[in-house]
Amino acid sequence: MAEARRKQAEAAGRRAETLAAWWLRLKGWRILAMRVRTPLGEVDLVARRGRMVAFVEVKHRATVQELDFAIDHHRLRRVAAAADALMPRYVRAGDDSRIDVILLAPRRLPRHLTHVWQGD
Repeated sequence: MAEARRKQAEAAGRRAETLAAWWLRLKGWRILAMRVRTPLGEVDLVARRGRMVAFVEVKHRATVQELDFAIDHHRLRRVAAAADALMPRYVRAGDDSRIDVILLAPRRLPRHLTHVWQGD
């Protein structure tokens, strides 16, 4: 039973990341990578638009109200640590980078929060 739930959650997460990637593409972003793992954590999407590289955390919840609690300081710190590890791979001289979050709920447009991490 727990295994089936985990697989469902995994599939839902992948669908949410795919939807978020398409949303970013529609906004002029190029997706450089999806689900990039590091020893420090994982980044769901790495996207570029011009000289900006965004390391994007994607969260999907069943209701809009649940999205208010989907991301917290601890999760953002892990994404930021992973992004720091990945920057040499994706960020070139002269580029800017940031941590973004895309929040998804059924029957709602994605909510794109930009530059959500300022560091500790």
